Amino acid sequence: MTRRLLSLAAVALVICGAAACSATDDDRPTVVVSTNILGDVVSSVVGDEARVVTLMKPNADPHSFEISAQDGALLRSADLVVSNGLGLEEGLQQHLDAAAAERVPTFVAGDAVDVLDYRDGDAAGTPDSHFWTDPTRMIDVVTALEPVLSGLDGVDPDRIAAQTAEYTARLTELDRTMATTFDAIPRDRRALVTNHHVFGYLADRYDFDVVGTVIPGGTTLAAPSASDLSDLVDALERTGVPAVFAESSAPDRLVRALADEADLEVRVVELFSESLTEPEGGAPDYPTMMRANADRIADGLAP
Repeated sequence: MTRRLLSLAAVALVICGAAACSATDDDRPTVVVSTNILGDVVSSVVGDEARVVTLMKPNADPHSFEISAQDGALLRSADLVVSNGLGLEEGLQQHLDAAAAERVPTFVAGDAVDVLDYRDGDAAGTPDSHFWTDPTRMIDVVTALEPVLSGLDGVDPDRIAAQTAEYTARLTELDRTMATTFDAIPRDRRALVTNHHVFGYLADRYDFDVVGTVIPGGTTLAAPSASDLSDLVDALERTGVPAVFAESSAPDRLVRALADEADLEVRVVELFSESLTEPEGGAPDYPTMMRANADRIADGLAP
């Protein structure tokens, strides 16, 4: 059975589930994407030229989400698999490795960007996987993705090129909007404290200092030690940071406990950082998520 037929059969299983239904007559190539942020970006570039299946559900954690056996079969039979890479999809890696072993064509977004390393904690010196917090790096991903998508059987390369140009323009405007929003924050207040180290690329792009993180390193699966919390309290007291930012995809109990322990007037502001939301959740797509974060950061750090 050809890869295309396998792909269509797997898609039919996902759509139909246990109920009886007729086979799909959609002969477009199937692109399977790991995270919902990348899924939104790929869908914007592909348009109607391919079927895009995103494995990660809204409001999930990319470090820990898991997939069904049907999703695993779909991934292994796809015409293209798009993943973040750089160690992000910890709960999905075995499935990505299985697809690669079966020679499924893959595109790893992390290979297309100028990667930063974590600077602190146990992860210091290892690649930071959260490059999407810098829209210009997402432009690099889109640019590298275009020829890969254009090479899929059955797509119109001219349409892919046009949609890539349109989406790149949107991301360029997003970068300008975020820069303008952050310009209102005084330089001595451009400091970020978050659940874990997710905004290193944003800080690099827009001239922020990452004062500290409640969970050192790049994964929500780790836990802070008493020493970590003590060091972070010292940083808060030293810098007078007025807000701590908690991710919407992870519980903020630790951040609130930190604010209480510091005995300071520190606001806890929720950000959308590692996952998109349902349409009504405030971050249904990547540009909206990034604009919302910029607005919330500017509001939280304003004098």
